Amino acid sequence: MEFFTSYDGTELAYHVSGQGPVLVCLPGGPTASDYLGDLGGLSAQRRLIRLDIRGTGRSAVPEDLTSCRCDRLVDDVEALREHLGLTRMDLLAHSAGANIAVQYAGRHPQRVGRLALITPSVRAVGITISGELRRETVRPRRDEPWFPAAFAALEAMGAGQVTPENVKAIAPFSYGRWDEAAQAHKTAENEQANPEVVAAFGAEGAFAADATRGALARFMQPVLLVAGQVDPGAPPPAVAEFAELFPNAELVVQPGAGHFPWLDDADRFAATIAAFLGRPSAPAPSASRASVLPAGHQA
Repeated sequence: MEFFTSYDGTELAYHVSGQGPVLVCLPGGPTASDYLGDLGGLSAQRRLIRLDIRGTGRSAVPEDLTSCRCDRLVDDVEALREHLGLTRMDLLAHSAGANIAVQYAGRHPQRVGRLALITPSVRAVGITISGELRRETVRPRRDEPWFPAAFAALEAMGAGQVTPENVKAIAPFSYGRWDEAAQAHKTAENEQANPEVVAAFGAEGAFAADATRGALARFMQPVLLVAGQVDPGAPPPAVAEFAELFPNAELVVQPGAGHFPWLDDADRFAATIAAFLGRPSAPAPSASRASVLPAGHQA
């Protein structure tokens, strides 16, 4: 556990593990970064720097909660880079953390080496995920015993009934296997969330989709997007649409994976990320495109 002082005097915590070149990791939620663990063993090849978002984990709750708004959290990432003494850094972000990461990449493109977005939220770029797409994504799991209750809750939430009971009921959809390990992981993740920070994260002004899209169209560094094959939170078609916003991006769909692909197949996930991060940079293409790779491909 290490600490640094961000731009406004708020003390933030980050966790260091592993060896090799630095990889700065932004959690989703927004929440503490504990749930990321060692990202399926990726710490064997990279030195992971996991940031606890302000107001979560061991990071202090700021006096001004509006500083927890997504666009303002970009400044914490820049303060962490300066604290680490890095000219440029490889950056990995999961879920809602991708909203921070892409705004950081748009604002500080020269500070990012490679960017990996894992089952990313698409709010910052204004992509719409329809209820039908979410339903199509989970239907292959219809034979699992918990499916009827989870699917009914998903339908209810699509109709606007976002209740604690329904949120709890759809939890199995986030994991490729709803086993004891997944259930323990979900319980721990819930305990790390700060409702006030979550509310502030998406407050009015947090996202400027058109401006972010324009900035990403000029972001020439290599980008990897990883989708879970059965993840309704970031369905592969939506992540593929996200990939198209970058000039130099590729998509990997991990078979059988949910929202936490390093839990569903740790070896595959770690190998995919390590290969992407270790690959020599190629000249960026002149036109905006994304290389969409088939399920099972390891970057």
